[in-house]
Amino acid sequence: MPIFAYKCQGCAHKFEMIVHSSSTPECPKCQHTKLEKLLTAFAVGGTGGGMDFSGDEGSCGSCGDPRGPGACSMN
Repeated sequence: MPIFAYKCQGCAHKFEMIVHSSSTPECPKCQHTKLEKLLTAFAVGGTGGGMDFSGDEGSCGSCGDPRGPGACSMN
């Protein structure tokens, strides 16, 4: 179940909500259903199982390309 950020068209309240695929989200403040979906950013952190962008030897250093220095178009 994804979490989405919305802005209510009725009262301009901004909020985040877990949305089930079969439900229609509504504003928790005014119960209006005309909502604008907002763009959000997220971060992935922690250890194990993820990509490592720490700049260890073998990575580009500018973009973290695992193919090594000079492999990406940033160089």
